[in-house]
Amino acid sequence: MFFSRLKQHIFFKLNTNSPISRPEPPTGGPAARLSGNFDRIAWCYDALAGLVFGGSLRAAQRAALAGLPAGAPRVLILGGGTGWVLGEVLRHRPGAAVLYLEASGPMLARATARLHREWPGAARQVEFRLGTEAALKPGEQFDALVTFFVLDCFAPAALGPALARLAAARRPAAPWLLADFSRPRRGWHRALLGTMYRFFGAVAALRAQQLPDLHGALAGLGLRPGPPAYFFGGAVEGTVFRPVGPAEKAV
Repeated sequence: MFFSRLKQHIFFKLNTNSPISRPEPPTGGPAARLSGNFDRIAWCYDALAGLVFGGSLRAAQRAALAGLPAGAPRVLILGGGTGWVLGEVLRHRPGAAVLYLEASGPMLARATARLHREWPGAARQVEFRLGTEAALKPGEQFDALVTFFVLDCFAPAALGPALARLAAARRPAAPWLLADFSRPRRGWHRALLGTMYRFFGAVAALRAQQLPDLHGALAGLGLRPGPPAYFFGGAVEGTVFRPVGPAEKAV
């Protein structure tokens, strides 16, 4: 019943006469390096996520945002989509300076409009930039990295270089805030992930076909996870990764 409802609602929305933004994909630059293109579903992405997962995805993101550094941190948000997470960052840390990196033009436009509508006083604190992690400039450094439901879009061969580029922009003590799907431990979880990857492969040209080992990859960067907060029957997690201390490295 779950998968029947998923297919009916998603494909009905994508095939109705509702207007769908279909800009031409970029011909060069960092955004062109993505395997997936979420432009076509930017207009209904949040509604689809809510339809399938209810409030679980946002609950996981809130759990991870508990790891934001105090004060007025400089925060990198990668793949923030339509901008809900940006509002949450500003709500938790009103003085934060944010670089908002998003590879989809329509998603970025929605996030920009949302900021001006809901947080107009914070407009000068946020830089919107079209692109992926490859669009980071030399020397840019951040007090926190926010990657919510974006690292699952990388194929295994692309994940390592992407994480290395992000890690180079992370200040030594900066936490890495992760909200994503957890490694499947149940049959229905594996079936859910398989359905999602097939769907986004069809509508967004996503090349990734399975969830990468995100915990293992971040551990390889010298980061240790705090206790994960699980949602949606354990299928979704919010986790704060912090650098391993010198004493722990010596063990």
